Amino acid sequence: MPSINPNYHGAEDSMIARSHEAPQTLLTELRQAREHGGEALSDSLASLGVRPLSGGMQNDLYRWTSPGGHDIVIKFYTKTDRRRAEREWAALNLLEPQHLGTVPVPLWLDPAEVEPAIGMTVLHGTPLIEAADRLHALRGLACTTMQLQAVPLSGLMAELPRIDSGEHYLVRLTQAWPELLEDQADDPLAPAMQQLLAAWHSSGDADVIMERAEPVLSRGDANMLNWLQTSDGAACVDFEYAGYSNQVFDAADHIEHISARDVPDEVWVNVLPDLGVTDAHRKQFAANQRTCALRWLAVLWKQRVRRRDEFTRQHERVDMLFGSSNPYA
Repeated sequence: MPSINPNYHGAEDSMIARSHEAPQTLLTELRQAREHGGEALSDSLASLGVRPLSGGMQNDLYRWTSPGGHDIVIKFYTKTDRRRAEREWAALNLLEPQHLGTVPVPLWLDPAEVEPAIGMTVLHGTPLIEAADRLHALRGLACTTMQLQAVPLSGLMAELPRIDSGEHYLVRLTQAWPELLEDQADDPLAPAMQQLLAAWHSSGDADVIMERAEPVLSRGDANMLNWLQTSDGAACVDFEYAGYSNQVFDAADHIEHISARDVPDEVWVNVLPDLGVTDAHRKQFAANQRTCALRWLAVLWKQRVRRRDEFTRQHERVDMLFGSSNPYA
């Protein structure tokens, strides 16, 4: 049996009425149950006909069968910074008229000040990262990504850059991480990190990142765990980081996300054209790729003891991307 992911617009969900009216009584009782927590929470969820779902790393997901018999995902935003609920609601509503069938359909928004919530349709599929044929699976991911990017921007998605944008990565690499390395200069690995930063500065990558590019819709989160393989392609969830970006940066961000590290580079190289990266974009792609990889090294630097193997692997990857053995060059 295929696994069930929190958010796929399957054929059986396509007739759910979009009244935009949140089930306030249910949400009130859910919030009260969540406040009490503990063993009582499980009993309360069962009495409400609600099941917790895994996969919500920063927020909480539940599956509820409505009085009409439709299964609906309820997402509570425990983190409300950076307009997460607004971003997801705006992105899904922008996509809904396209009837792509690869993203959740938004049903209602409850814009509560504490723990706002969104209701959306359910998504079925198997984890894309576990696909036996990775090239086929990643071409499905690329096809869906290009479909999302082809949707004209409007409203909030035309106003806000994606969270963790290229400009945001530059701040980390030009301000936050250098300052941290200075404070930890006695660490034996600090000089090697500073040398990589110096090489990145000398490359001019930061200037390339800041070059004007055609804006496209971006989910803003390249985590491979948000992708499912379906019978006819790939589907994706989690749009709370959504905003505008550009095609080349998002391609690099997909490839360099640490969740993609088990995908061989020769597979990604073959997928580049499917992600819209042609020979004409190679300079821009190389700069974005090195920047994304170095940003992850900076993230893992703060956890280099607890996540030593991941940090070491990322260090080796950044060295490779700056070296002569780079398969993308």
